[in-house]
Amino acid sequence: MLNKHVLLNKRTLLNKRYAGRVVNVSDVLTQSVRFADSRDLADLRTFVTRAKRIDDGAIRLQAAGSVLAAYVCVLRPRLLGEATPTILGLRTMALAEPAELDSTVSLASVLDRLARSSDDDVELPVPPTTVSESWAGVGAPRSGWELLGSIADAELKSSAEAGVAEVAGIVPENPGALIVNNARAAVWGRGLEQAWGVPAGAAFAALALGFLADGEQQLYRNGRWFRISSQRGHVLVRTGAGLDFGAGASSRSTNRKH
Repeated sequence: MLNKHVLLNKRTLLNKRYAGRVVNVSDVLTQSVRFADSRDLADLRTFVTRAKRIDDGAIRLQAAGSVLAAYVCVLRPRLLGEATPTILGLRTMALAEPAELDSTVSLASVLDRLARSSDDDVELPVPPTTVSESWAGVGAPRSGWELLGSIADAELKSSAEAGVAEVAGIVPENPGALIVNNARAAVWGRGLEQAWGVPAGAAFAALALGFLADGEQQLYRNGRWFRISSQRGHVLVRTGAGLDFGAGASSRSTNRKH
């Protein structure tokens, strides 16, 4: 049972931090992260909303020091031995104070908390209930990336829109989950000719998550990993075991202008 001092401390916290707001008690009893700017919290809301439209799954929130990294999954293998690439979206945001966090929670639970925040709010209560996702245990390299070159946003957008149309043309009405999965794997697992064979799903991720504008993306590689980066966010791609991104991709990178 909580003693009087603990209860008083929690009442004080409620009065000072949540004055004038509708408060969920679980928000007070769990860890929170504070952003350096209210616009960062608004950006997170946009990112989570877009990710949920792609796949109503989970988000991995990882903080180390004064930076929060938010990972979502756009595409992943669904069947054992499948060669579908794992494609993640990543946004990083500055925190107002150092934090240590590594929690994978549902997108819906984060949106629920964000829906209760005001326009000038800078704090996100981390949902207490975690979920288990296989992709969350697939960590992308933090260093050792080789710059391959750049690719125009317009090229990625064109490839993504063509892929969306192709998937729609393949999938019949009222398809089963297996048919949809196979269609997506076939289209989004195919290499992009204009981008060193990076899986087409990377273009879809960049478009769907709002990372494309009118500029260009920097393309990096580290072993089986590719990274497409801009100021708006990053797309991380781990190629499937059945995909060949060996010497051919490397030779293209040396012949293309950086």
